[in-house]
Amino acid sequence: MDQQLLNIVTATFSISLLSFIGIVVFLIKEKILQKLSLYLVAFSAGALIGGAFFHLLPEATAIQNELYIYGYLVLGIILFFVIERFLKWRHCHEQGECDVHTFTYMSLLGDGVHNLIDGLIIASAFMISGYLGVVTTIAVAAHELPQELGDFGVLIHGGFSRTKALLWNFFSGITAIFGGIIGYFLINNIQNVTLFLLPFAAGGFIYVALSDLIPEIHSDSDPKRSFINLSIFLLGLLFMVIMKIYLGE
Repeated sequence: MDQQLLNIVTATFSISLLSFIGIVVFLIKEKILQKLSLYLVAFSAGALIGGAFFHLLPEATAIQNELYIYGYLVLGIILFFVIERFLKWRHCHEQGECDVHTFTYMSLLGDGVHNLIDGLIIASAFMISGYLGVVTTIAVAAHELPQELGDFGVLIHGGFSRTKALLWNFFSGITAIFGGIIGYFLINNIQNVTLFLLPFAAGGFIYVALSDLIPEIHSDSDPKRSFINLSIFLLGLLFMVIMKIYLGE
């Protein structure tokens, strides 16, 4: 195997393993986990909005006309809306029950696209130099770690068992490997690929955060917990801003 491809696969596989951060919740009692899950949902909502507006969209606008970018952004929002309506119709109408909320699948889809983009970014960095590839991998890992924990909380809150949440979060994470391999073989066209995927993923993040996660936060009417949820939401948003300031290009 070519050394550059080996480096890319190793780096993206390492990023995929971060999806197992959720294994720490196996040490937490079920009752406590249910209480914590909504806080993780709040953090994830802030991180998704921060990731969209401070990371994905700025990266996209740096390489293409804004009209195209926002067109792809709207396309992402519309497609995620259509997918969610289909999932709700299939799982809630046909089966007559909704034990697992559809926003869990939306979160997995959005995170999968995001991880695919991370793989493309890591691949492009390694194609320039090994040093830049390592630095980029570290930067990606820094923002993925808390987001993966938040994503795991979303799955638990949405009705997944711990084992199922861990497994599906990993399946979402391995798209980074595919992104890295695609980036290696299509390096000359990687800008055209990321041009579409960056705003598309941003649209998915915005839709999931505003349509699904924030309403879940509002479902808790207790004033004290509402204040805590707001604080954690802002913390997720702030974290993505800090990552942009200190780890952004």
